[in-house]
Amino acid sequence: MQAESQSQVIYALYSDHYRWLRNWLQRKLGCASQAADLTQDTFVRLLSSPQVEAIVEPRAFLTTVAKRVLANHYRRREIERAYLEALASLPEPQEPSPEARAIVLETLVEIDIMLDGLPSLAKQVFLLSQVDNLPYAQIAREAGISVSTVKRYMLKAARYCYFGLKRMP
Repeated sequence: MQAESQSQVIYALYSDHYRWLRNWLQRKLGCASQAADLTQDTFVRLLSSPQVEAIVEPRAFLTTVAKRVLANHYRRREIERAYLEALASLPEPQEPSPEARAIVLETLVEIDIMLDGLPSLAKQVFLLSQVDNLPYAQIAREAGISVSTVKRYMLKAARYCYFGLKRMP
């Protein structure tokens, strides 16, 4: 696909459907500014999509992409909420600076995206090992699984992180 042709298709989609998509997202979110931001994010995602010239039903396609953007938005918000709760439980002198908080939050979101697709128990095992620094035997006891299963989950999670894999056998 030629970049110029792809740009024309995206421009046409933007011109024809921006307002509709923003209104659709605003109904979902109840917030005009967040809807505008996520609408922009949806169209930015299209810039890297090889499928834009083959779109038959533009609104259905935009809805699918927007639902993914919306899911990522909710995921990030949930991670941020959990992180802020954890920070609130720390004594004030140990509370990190706003810059450090932003870096940690971004890292947590990246890790969550990297581990997307792993079974929840495998994610839990990985986080207990890497975040809580628990030994495999203790993780196995807490999770109610064998140490060999902990090792298998750790290997699988490491592959997801190292290779950026989304699905593995």
